[in-house]
Amino acid sequence: MFTTDWKPNKSSSVPLHKQITDFIKEKISNGEWTIGYRLPPQRTLAQELGVNRSTVVTAYDELIAEGLIEGKSGSGTRVVNNTWNLLATAPPPDWNSYVKVGTHKPNLPTIQEINQAEFIPGIIRLGTGELSPDLIPRLTMKKVFQQLSNKEISYGYEEPKGLLPLREQISSYLKTIGISASPSSILIVSGALQALQLISIGLLHRGSAVLTEKPSYLHSINVFQSAGMHLTGIPLDKEGIQANLVQSLKKQQKAALLYTIPSFHNPTGTLMTMERRKQLVDTCQQEQLPLIEDDVYRELWFDEHPPKPIKAFDKHGLVLYLGSLSKSLSPGLRIGWIVGPEPVVEHLADIKMQTDYGSSSLSQWAAAEWFSSGLYSKHLTEVREQLKARRDFTLNTLNRYFSDIAVWEKPTGGFYIWLRLLPSISMRKLFETALSEGILLNPGNVYDHQAEQYLRISYSFASLPELQDGLKRLSKIVRTIAK
Repeated sequence: MFTTDWKPNKSSSVPLHKQITDFIKEKISNGEWTIGYRLPPQRTLAQELGVNRSTVVTAYDELIAEGLIEGKSGSGTRVVNNTWNLLATAPPPDWNSYVKVGTHKPNLPTIQEINQAEFIPGIIRLGTGELSPDLIPRLTMKKVFQQLSNKEISYGYEEPKGLLPLREQISSYLKTIGISASPSSILIVSGALQALQLISIGLLHRGSAVLTEKPSYLHSINVFQSAGMHLTGIPLDKEGIQANLVQSLKKQQKAALLYTIPSFHNPTGTLMTMERRKQLVDTCQQEQLPLIEDDVYRELWFDEHPPKPIKAFDKHGLVLYLGSLSKSLSPGLRIGWIVGPEPVVEHLADIKMQTDYGSSSLSQWAAAEWFSSGLYSKHLTEVREQLKARRDFTLNTLNRYFSDIAVWEKPTGGFYIWLRLLPSISMRKLFETALSEGILLNPGNVYDHQAEQYLRISYSFASLPELQDGLKRLSKIVRTIAK
């Protein structure tokens, strides 16, 4: 998805097509659009700049005549030269070739579009998986930082595993949910996503197979695929991942580990039952299959506590447990943790030191203050009430506008409703049409390429008026496309 802050001046005496050619020339000569860069399609650029397509066609034709760009049927229009290259004997490097061979693969195109569209002013984000700015306790956050300013804290690097006072607080917190973990078996990371990256590059061989739920958050990011892993999905039912399939798939795929989100699963909202958790850890123990438990939504329950973490039933150091403050408190703190056997934690800490030399010490001190002061526990009570009210509002809105065109389950916590549309329609067309009308969606196929008729609806981010307006208009779009 192409966006730019620049727009031609329609009141200028300089013709619009000439302004566009000068803009593109500047991009090329500054090295922003390098050789091999694919220019936006004529229609896309015309819409973005608010001009007729014929104006863009004229500008492109001039640049082609000057030898700066070249259009080929099927592969679009690309930069083939730059103003410096016309004078130099040695051409500049083709950065596009470097981008293509880099180890880390780009996000799926739809994910890239979502990431960019989230910053369009006024857009209604119906799928965003984070707390609304209204739910982030800004005043209390200021109070925490004020308290820190009166304390003797360090502003330098922390030890490899992270700030000891924070690890001690997390150790105490984990006891309340049934996990016995000393501070030495805890690693502070910059969110659960970094934990996954460290695990993928630090513990797995290239080509390893990873079992996960189908659908799964892992399918919407490339962290494991970029490390050369292969993902194999295991279907979900109402009790969670179907643990009875693990044994056969482990042997069939020669799987190296299993990744699961047992509490208020992303994207389906499913809560794994106590019985299923025990069955899963028992199966993994029998198969000697390590397990990653991603529990970042755990504290966002509404009516009753979720079952104990899988890690609480782990007596053999089989489970790596991931937690975070990003979903429950503030994504901006970038604080999460890995809990596991000390040798594993120490190895991952060493790799983390090689990559970023430790998470922000200021964020770690702030997180420790949230825990030790009791403010985090108080905040969780408040945010649960708010999220529950948002869930109920969203369910009522869905009942009003989607009762005959979709089905869904009522989540008991977390952020998400997994909406299955009954009319068979093109999700790409739905995504593009909704986006053109200022509504940003998270299609199901970014979590599982077979989940073509699903949407991940989040009630955590958009305001209540936005949720109502966005869902009402979305239902009309679905009905129009389905005709």
